[in-house]
Amino acid sequence: MKKTVFVLVALFASAHLLMAQTQAKADSPLPVKYEELTAPDFVKAVEKSGGVCIIPLGIMEKHGPHMPLGTDLIAARNLAVNAARTEYAVVFPEYYFGQINEARHQPGTIAYSPELTWKLLQETCNELARNGFSKIVLVNGHGGNNDFLHYFVFCQNAEPHPYQLYLYEPQIPDSEMEQAEKLVKSKVEEMHAGERETSEMLAIRPDLVKLEAVKTESGDDQARMNNLPDFFTALWWYARFPNHYAGDAQYANAQLGKLLIDIQVKHLAKALRQVKDDTTLKKLQEQYQKESANPLKVK
Repeated sequence: MKKTVFVLVALFASAHLLMAQTQAKADSPLPVKYEELTAPDFVKAVEKSGGVCIIPLGIMEKHGPHMPLGTDLIAARNLAVNAARTEYAVVFPEYYFGQINEARHQPGTIAYSPELTWKLLQETCNELARNGFSKIVLVNGHGGNNDFLHYFVFCQNAEPHPYQLYLYEPQIPDSEMEQAEKLVKSKVEEMHAGERETSEMLAIRPDLVKLEAVKTESGDDQARMNNLPDFFTALWWYARFPNHYAGDAQYANAQLGKLLIDIQVKHLAKALRQVKDDTTLKKLQEQYQKESANPLKVK
C-alpha cells in the first residue's frame, strides 16, 4: 500500500512539475530576436510588434588595430535588441551586407558588389513584408552606409511596396548627452574606432577589445587631399584615414560606453513607439503611388 501511495505521489508531483514548466513557458515573454522565435511564436510576435521589424545594419571592416571587425554589427544589434525589449519589436539577425568599398585595402573587409548589396536589402524587405511585417526600421551602425541607405530609401518611391520603410537617424538633444560627454578625454576628431565607439564596445564585449594595441597605429587625419577642398571623391576617406582608424581610443572606458548605450537605447525605444503609432506615412505612400501612376489626372 505504501509503495502504491509513493508511486501516486511521485506521478502527481511529476505531472504538477510538467504543468508548471508548461505554464512558465507559456507566460515567458516572446523573444525579440527573429532567429529565436518558433514558427507559432513568430505569428504572435508579428502581432505583438505591431508589424514592426528592425534591421540593424553593420559591416565587416577594420576598426583600428584594437577593435573587432564586426564592431558596427555588434553595436547596432545590441542597440536594437535592448530597445526592442523595452518597446517590443522583432530584430532581424546580424546583417553585414553594406557599402564598404573604402576599406578593401584592409584585412578582413567583406565588400560585396553594389548590385548584390542593393538586391539583398530589397529582397530582405520584400520577404519581411511577405511574412507580415508592415513597418521596417533600418538601424544603421556603419557610417559608410549613410549615402547608400538614403538613396535606397528614396528609390522605394519607384514602385509600390506593401510596407513602410523608416531609416532611423536619431536627433539626440545635447542636454541628454552632457553627462556622457563630460567623461570624454580625447581632443582629436573622432570618426571611427575612437574613444566613444571603443568605450561602447568595452561595455558590450570587453573581451574583444585590445586597448594595448591602440598606439600601434595612428588615428590622425593624414589630410592628403586638402588641395581639393571643393570636391568629393571616392578616395576621400582613404586620403584622410588610411589606417581605417579616426580618433584616439586610449582613454576609452566602459563607464562612458554604458552611458552612451543607455541614452541610445532609450531614444530608439521612444522612436519605435512613434513608428507603431504612425499612420501618416502609409496614407501618404498610397496617395503618392496613386498620383504618380497617372499624374495627368491629379487635381
